[in-house]
Amino acid sequence: MSDHKDNENYAANMDDQFITLVDDKGNEELYQILFTFDSEDYGKSYVLLYPASTDEDEEVEVQAFSFKPDPKGDVGQGDLYPIEDDAEWAMVEEVLNTFIDDDGADY
Repeated sequence: MSDHKDNENYAANMDDQFITLVDDKGNEELYQILFTFDSEDYGKSYVLLYPASTDEDEEVEVQAFSFKPDPKGDVGQGDLYPIEDDAEWAMVEEVLNTFIDDDGADY
């Protein structure tokens, strides 16, 4: 799982499966959405991303953020919020590990 990120912003690409992250220096990188989920415990929605330039056989660093869903419940135009609480990170990692175990993916 990724290190905590500070002040990341994003702009949704034309395809709903991609997000462009812009760091505080203005550098842009295209990420693919791995999946989104909601947590009743934290009352938030989360998105997990990985670099779109990653080869299929390559190990990836997954980024995770909370977000406010658009009216359709998707990651729309808006902000991604860093996950700063260790217990919240543990929950996100548990969901990711369950996804990997269920999917058989090698992320």
